[in-house]
Amino acid sequence: MNNEPTPKAFPGKGILKTVSLAITLSLFLNSCMNFLPRNMPLAAFDPHMKIWTCRYEKPAEPQLDAQAEQWFREGLALTSFDLWPDDRQFNKAAALWTKAAEKEHWKAMLNLASLYVEGKGVTRDTERAVQLVEEAMRKGVPKAFDLMGTYHINGTGVKQDATRAYAFWILAAEMGDADAQAYLGAKLMAAYDDPKGTFWGNSVIGRKMLECSYAQENGNGASELGLRIALPEELERSLKVYHDGVKFGSEMSAIHMAVEFRGGLESGGPRPDPDRAERYSAIGDMLHLNPDLRLPNLDKVLPLPPAILPYWDGDKQSLIDGAKPVKTASLADIKPSPASLRQGRAHIPDGFVLPDEPQGGPLIQHPNTNAVISGYWIAQLVKPYTPRQVAWNNAQVPMHYEQGESFTPPDDITKESGVLRFRYLGIPVPKAPAARHVPDWRVPQGVLREVPSPSRDLRSTGLLPAPATGIWHGKVDPMHPLAKVFNQWNRQTYVEEGQPFPDPRDRGLDISPKEIEWQWLDQANQPLPSGRKSITIRNFSAEEPIAKGN
Repeated sequence: MNNEPTPKAFPGKGILKTVSLAITLSLFLNSCMNFLPRNMPLAAFDPHMKIWTCRYEKPAEPQLDAQAEQWFREGLALTSFDLWPDDRQFNKAAALWTKAAEKEHWKAMLNLASLYVEGKGVTRDTERAVQLVEEAMRKGVPKAFDLMGTYHINGTGVKQDATRAYAFWILAAEMGDADAQAYLGAKLMAAYDDPKGTFWGNSVIGRKMLECSYAQENGNGASELGLRIALPEELERSLKVYHDGVKFGSEMSAIHMAVEFRGGLESGGPRPDPDRAERYSAIGDMLHLNPDLRLPNLDKVLPLPPAILPYWDGDKQSLIDGAKPVKTASLADIKPSPASLRQGRAHIPDGFVLPDEPQGGPLIQHPNTNAVISGYWIAQLVKPYTPRQVAWNNAQVPMHYEQGESFTPPDDITKESGVLRFRYLGIPVPKAPAARHVPDWRVPQGVLREVPSPSRDLRSTGLLPAPATGIWHGKVDPMHPLAKVFNQWNRQTYVEEGQPFPDPRDRGLDISPKEIEWQWLDQANQPLPSGRKSITIRNFSAEEPIAKGN
């Protein structure tokens, strides 16, 4: 919804009509039989609406197919903002997202649509982009309706029509799309109506939309809300909202905070603090480079006053690494080797592999002889020349024999099978730990940091003060009405011992602190000899013990 041309003026208030969300969606579903979703009947956007209900998008998002999700993630890795632009492989991502879209993966549909609009990795085809968005609309995805509004304001694959664009956006906002809520909320927060119809004076509804977007941790929503409430009576909350906006990945929020702490805004703001301003500015630069970043643990590196800033080495990446979400490395990330799953002589302990060359050099022995050395031996036919012999050799696995044990020829071998020998493969050696560990898919994207297991399993309800300093991961019962909204992989916060946990109600979520279980992940900042704490980043090493699950 950015960079749109000046929209058409709207007709008079008396001409506009509104209908409930339920009726609108019912009309849409019925119209799909007769119309393309791009042409669906729409209730006109009424900028002077008196009633608007906040809804969240997560509960409306369809479940994703597991295989399609894997393809989608692979495509994200190929196009990550953490890669140099020339290293991003949009053509391969397009192929993966096409397969995922065929399995009705709505995120892949929308990402693929963007590639068709921009002509990245595929031939530019705006009609195909619109079709993909329509597929997601048929699945009831709020963000698809928001994107269709953007297509109408820009004339992308459809006739340019500002009236229909705003109608799609208000429908998306009513369905819960946080981007649409942020955009329209900002448009309604003016002091008066613009004669050209680009903004309106309906601050009551506009603020409701911005608060709803902010509750969903939308960076644009936080930035717009912080700007609109930056008045003397709400300045303290404005700073808190901007600070949260940085956590949500908003570059503009970081810029606003940098300006605030430089003392560049009107009097009544925070006391000038060049150190804080420098950190917000540095983080803003990094968010510009990678808009996918989310920084829920920002308070570890940049807490709001009056907290004392921890020592920082001046490296921008240190700020990002300290603030980004973390995950303890899990046994679920490590796939056991096939040999470790075998029984008897064929078993090789997990974490061990046979050497490339056997210790002491190659050895070959005849069947029905005794092993001259302990270790793993494999039965092989000498000079296999038939497909059956080749297949038999390939099916054999190493077997362990102690020195002096007699080799036992396999039961399915006869004289007609060929000449059989036992070849020595050696004694297993430790496998490189790094090779055993498969990082979480978000680590290569630069949006997640893997950390060692905490020294103890420490949990707390949100009602109590934090029993230890560090990063805490929160969740509510899966049956909670807002579980889909709250239980996110990056639902984390950095809290000092004795301080309260965040209260979701401060962001508009109707979740009591007593309903939240917080789990400690450690990563506490450590003190320097001077006593001042320093930003402490301890990443997972494959040589360390690994937690059982996370």
